[in-house]
Amino acid sequence: MAIIAGTYDFAVQRRSDHTELFRITDGNDAAVNLTGFTIAAQVWNTGTRTAKYADFTVAYTNRSNGEFSLSLTHVETLQFTPDQLSYDVLLLNPSGKREYYIEGNIFVSEGYTTL
Repeated sequence: MAIIAGTYDFAVQRRSDHTELFRITDGNDAAVNLTGFTIAAQVWNTGTRTAKYADFTVAYTNRSNGEFSLSLTHVETLQFTPDQLSYDVLLLNPSGKREYYIEGNIFVSEGYTTL
């Protein structure tokens, strides 16, 4: 099973809750069974990687079908002061091998309405 790494950029509004859904597939576009895998993802400043802004909350929505979500709370996105940040998704397989599955940019826009 070879996981094909990729790039995925998305936008987040500051002060909003945000969730992205993912499905991991192999080179034949077949779902990767994530049973026994651990997934981690973090948000960092772009380029120098000197300031961590958040750890995504990972939810395994359908492990056998390679599906999971990454979420950020409005409290976390409030701290996103640059207009562009970077993230990646790291998979730890059951035998301990670490692979980066996806990476990309988060484009941050201002959320103006508050409660």
